[in-house]
Order: sequence, then structure tokens, then C-alpha cells
Amino acid sequence: MLPWPAKNTKEPWAIQVKAVTAEAPQRLIQTLTGAILGCGGWVLSRGADDSGMINMLFEFERQHCIEIYTVLVAVGLELSQSAHMRLTELCQCTRSQEAECGSEIVGVDMEIYPIAAPREADPATLLRPA
Repeated sequence: MLPWPAKNTKEPWAIQVKAVTAEAPQRLIQTLTGAILGCGGWVLSRGADDSGMINMLFEFERQHCIEIYTVLVAVGLELSQSAHMRLTELCQCTRSQEAECGSEIVGVDMEIYPIAAPREADPATLLRPA
């Protein structure tokens, strides 16, 4: 887990997110990119490897954290416990200090793994905290 920014500093938030999905990689990349852009975010890089694992780097202003969190779930991602905790903490912290921090930038490094057939892999193993 990445360190917390100290209160009243301008250190950027950086979050690592892991998730699983049953969606086809190319379709999910397009849907997720559109959703992030629709919430005012910026997609810095995106792609999938031969196994179907998607890696996406994106940024957004903290004032949009609830919308970003919502679209990650709405596009069909099953976020890890650690990802839920970090995003929840970001949203709560931002809500309590929005006037001071709403325009700060959050960076997200996201890895999305395909859900394999039940006999091939147990998706729960992918959702263990990093």
C-alpha cells in the first residue's frame, strides 16, 4: 500500500487498484476509458497482454472521486478488498476537506485480471490485498 499524504500538504494521492472481471478485455478498455473521461479523468496509458490482463494508468481531480469509484463498479469490475478500502478512504477524506483539496490530482495504477473458468483459477486469489 502506498503511503498516505500528510494532512495539509500537496503530496499527490497514488492508488494501486486490483480487480477481476468477466468482460472481454478490449470491450472493457473502451467502456472504462469512456467512463473515466466522462467523469473528468485522464487516461495516461492502457492495454492488455496475451493473458487478458489489463493495465491502465489514469488520473482525476479528487472532487470526482465518488464518480470514479462508482464507474469502476458500474462497468463490472470486482475490486479487491484493498482497492475498496483505499477508494473509500479517499472519498471520505475528500468529502471532509473538499474545499481545500478538491482540485488535487489522484493517480491510479490499475490491474484488471480476467476471471478464468472455475477449474482453471480461483478469482478470490486475485482479490487478496497486495
